[in-house]
Amino acid sequence: MTQLFSPFRLKDITLKNRIAVAPMCQYQAHDGLSNDWHQVHYTSLARGGAGLVVVEATAVSPEGRITPRCLGLWNEEQAAGLANIASAIKGAGAVAGIQIAHAGRKASANIPWEGDDHIEGEQGWQTLSPSAVAFGANLGKVPTAMTIDDIQRVKADFVAAAKRALDAGFEWLELHFAHGYLAQSFFSTYANQRTDEYGGDAEGRGRFLIETVEAVRAVWPEHLPLTARFGVIEFDDKDEQTLSESIALVKQFKRAGLDMLNVSICFSTPTANIPWRPAFLAPIAERVRREVGFPVATSWGMDNPHHAEQAIQDQQMDLVMIGKAFLANPHWPYQAAQTLKVSRPSWVLPSSYAHWLERYSTVKVESSID
Repeated sequence: MTQLFSPFRLKDITLKNRIAVAPMCQYQAHDGLSNDWHQVHYTSLARGGAGLVVVEATAVSPEGRITPRCLGLWNEEQAAGLANIASAIKGAGAVAGIQIAHAGRKASANIPWEGDDHIEGEQGWQTLSPSAVAFGANLGKVPTAMTIDDIQRVKADFVAAAKRALDAGFEWLELHFAHGYLAQSFFSTYANQRTDEYGGDAEGRGRFLIETVEAVRAVWPEHLPLTARFGVIEFDDKDEQTLSESIALVKQFKRAGLDMLNVSICFSTPTANIPWRPAFLAPIAERVRREVGFPVATSWGMDNPHHAEQAIQDQQMDLVMIGKAFLANPHWPYQAAQTLKVSRPSWVLPSSYAHWLERYSTVKVESSID
């Protein structure tokens, strides 16, 4: 068996393979509520054979949404809808994960196909950030600098959302600490100009993130995985310093109770020069894995089955996070199995469904699967 299709255990959760569906915003919610779109979307992804399906960035408060069409988890009605999705994911054979988030200064934005810029007028809302510094480019709204009370409130919002996620049946929790959103902004020198205990040096800038991990870990069961997506590199002129400081912070995450890191990009400035190419974060993920000494995952160009397999074989990462390729083909794991010549993977679906794929799909399923 290839390494990509070997099981992976983290705490008391075992994934049937090393393939995870990355959280991808759908921009189909209203008032933070899931609907038929999300139910069908996530059920389809889970039926496709992934070991883990992580529900898209789900805001911990109304102000924390990226757009008005993002999912939320700040009330019980939202939790009830997400419980149906968690149940469907598990019923289709995958582990149900969810990413909880606060968009910070990148919040109050139009959905991508309507401009991907800050909303003007009454439909928008005031954004929050460590300091009153706009992101720039098409997101030029100046955020409100957070008070200590704001910081405590947002941490409490993360805790409340984590409790709701647990009650809804999710067994894998990811904190969104990446992509220039609120938590990443606290650690970023581009966004954080504070002079109090939540600013200044790397220790101060990392304080909000560590305290949030600790607070969520206190309510998230020890036997279930607590993970985070965190940008460890900006791709500017300070990459080694950023990466070294990020790894030091991740070591503190580990001590605070984090179980795994989804390695990503900071996206704290619109001027970053990101070297887009297949698997370009794999060596960086491997460094984090080696220096911190705990499991990692990453995405960004991992959709070639050979690249994914090699990354697992070379111990650069423990899971591969697949994003847009799953949107194009929810049965990507079957395609990967065919490419890697896996004839009887341990993650097979019921024989009736495998037969359906064999007969009607362009994806070949070996006849020995039952």
